[in-house]
Amino acid sequence: MKYSDIAYFGIRHHGPGSAESLVQALQELRPVAVLIEGPSDASALLPLLARPEMQPPVALLCYPEDDPASTSFWPFAEFSPEYQAVLWAVGNKAALRFIDLPSSARSPAEAIDAAENTDTAEASDAGNDEDPHRRDPVGTLAHAAGYEDGESWWSDIVEQNPEPGPIFAAIADAMTTLREGEGSIAKFEARREAHMRLEIAAARKEFEGPIAVVCGAWHVPALQAAHAQKADQALLKGIARRKSTMTWAPWTGPRLASGLGYGAGVVAPGWCKHLWRTRGRHDGATLWLAMIAAVLREKGHLISTASLIEAERLARTLAAIRERPKSGFEELRDASVAALFNGEALLWALVEAELLLGADVGEIPPDTPLAPLIEDLQRNQKAARLKPEALERELSVDLRSESGLFRSTLLHRLSVLGVHWGKLTDAGRSRGTFRERWTLAWEPEYAVRLVENLVYGPTIEKAANGRLIQMIGAAATLDTLAALVQSAITADLSEASSAGLVALEARAAHSSECLEILASVPPLADIIRYGEARKTETHRLSGLMERLIVEAAIALPYAVRDLDQQAAASLVGALRKADEAIRLIEPGDDVLNGWRDGLAAVLDGPRSTALLAGCAAHLLYEAGQLSAEAAAGLLGRRLSPGTPVIEAAGFFEGFFSTAGQRLIYDEGLRGAVDAWLKSLDEEAFVAHLPLLRRVFSNLDSMERRRLIEAVLGRAARLPAGLTPAPDGGEAWRRHLERLGPLLMGGGNG
Repeated sequence: MKYSDIAYFGIRHHGPGSAESLVQALQELRPVAVLIEGPSDASALLPLLARPEMQPPVALLCYPEDDPASTSFWPFAEFSPEYQAVLWAVGNKAALRFIDLPSSARSPAEAIDAAENTDTAEASDAGNDEDPHRRDPVGTLAHAAGYEDGESWWSDIVEQNPEPGPIFAAIADAMTTLREGEGSIAKFEARREAHMRLEIAAARKEFEGPIAVVCGAWHVPALQAAHAQKADQALLKGIARRKSTMTWAPWTGPRLASGLGYGAGVVAPGWCKHLWRTRGRHDGATLWLAMIAAVLREKGHLISTASLIEAERLARTLAAIRERPKSGFEELRDASVAALFNGEALLWALVEAELLLGADVGEIPPDTPLAPLIEDLQRNQKAARLKPEALERELSVDLRSESGLFRSTLLHRLSVLGVHWGKLTDAGRSRGTFRERWTLAWEPEYAVRLVENLVYGPTIEKAANGRLIQMIGAAATLDTLAALVQSAITADLSEASSAGLVALEARAAHSSECLEILASVPPLADIIRYGEARKTETHRLSGLMERLIVEAAIALPYAVRDLDQQAAASLVGALRKADEAIRLIEPGDDVLNGWRDGLAAVLDGPRSTALLAGCAAHLLYEAGQLSAEAAAGLLGRRLSPGTPVIEAAGFFEGFFSTAGQRLIYDEGLRGAVDAWLKSLDEEAFVAHLPLLRRVFSNLDSMERRRLIEAVLGRAARLPAGLTPAPDGGEAWRRHLERLGPLLMGGGNG
């Protein structure tokens, strides 16, 4: 029987100091086999990590063939100890294996736990009541030693300690102490450790020579302890196994961060990468400060060389005070805030995302088996004759052609998945025609987003359906639901469309919030009006739309009462958009009359906020329900000297904020406004100039000139010395030049 010595290396996942110490230990041990904590059924893929074309960060992707949505990931960075162990094993022709439970033997929940907590020193998240030591044992030791986090402690003890000693033995002793008295552990966790012990025992019999076991530090005591093989085998008996598919996929640096939801992630992937790439050097702190300065200078901040020198000196001083061997992350951060940010800690956010998270995107060899969503995308790209390109290019799509509709549907489905390969250059109008205009630009991280969306389905269509259905289930408001239904129909996602309509009808039956109802009308109107371009069945939607319009009309007179400025402005915006949508779809006379009755009730309501009343008056005027003479009379009354100036200003803004050009042609309206302005004293007039400028800002330069000409073109109203014609002399032109900037905000008048 062959016999081999076993060396256990308890590491911290994605720890650069841990990775460096591990490589040194492997060089000293020269093992014949390297066993790594990871899904044992993916062992055949491990050598691919050492391929030159494989550029981390990358992730091992495993999913059951009968349930692709139950996907789990095992990310690797260049500073991950496991990745460096793989490189060493391949480079030194050592046997290489994963030894953890196979991915096919995990339930969906267990797969997520294992993928996010492949331990490495962070225990599997088996429950909310679990001992915090098991979640982050290195962090527990670090806090006990007075450190902010495990990375800094590990950097001091493992990487920067001038006399580290037998570090892996020390870590094993520390983990043994932490695990003492822990009691029973979760069944899934016990099975994982049992499986690893059996794999280690099998390797011990197979290989002659030293064997290295690379695992989460928390597991080392359990793997070293004596356990009967029969007991371990009994613990694993009955585990269901499913056939799994495994591959490598690109990953990103930020997705290695614990702050973005990765349970086994590190606080600052960018800092870890810097530590790994500057290992063995004495100028690592200087280079980090230089990187901070470069980011600040790009953002327009002046950073002097003297400030950088002062920051480095301060960092060294802080390290000495804190009894650290070198300046660590905390010292460099605190020194930067003091010397480079003038003590403004909030400015640290300027560099935090760019430096601490990084922007790395991994690459995989071209012959690597691809994830199903990426494969499906490539099939669709080929069918659509769209090649992914990094540079932006324009694409015009005709929805009346089969190929154009296919391209549009693909791009809209990808947008649902967060893959914005194509962006509509005019999202507001493109839905209203048979043509869409897109700007295409492919980004490498889109592949990562596709992999992340595997939890929703294995194809673009199924994943987009699944993601939208989840969003529909989480939608809290009627207008949000309406927008999601619009996205589903635009992307031709029948399952999500049906689920959205059911949810929309249920929500509409219980909604009484007027603003919410109004905001839901425009997206539904777009679908109804332009459904023909996408071959959409709109009969069911039309009935729902008419019901919403009636409900909005009933709720509107009560919703406009006694509002503050912000609430009134929000409701005015929703009211105008809803009215435009209603006119677009041309509902039946009963519905349309009901809507106009609601507007009339707003106009006549004694407690209606003036801004809303003015808006309602304008909408009725545009619809022909209020004649020019009646509108002029209404303005005369609402802008009369007896009306409080604030009320009159609100009504004026509500009526004219989108209808300033009416004053060019309608002398009655113009006369009413003119009379109101003349009634204001100088102080009130100056106070309302911003209002006038807002109202007239929608007019172009020609319309503004014509409005001024219309106002000044009446001889009875002209100042002395001016003639009524536009070319009436130099005095008229000077007057015009002063009026324009005064009323339109173009000068200081």
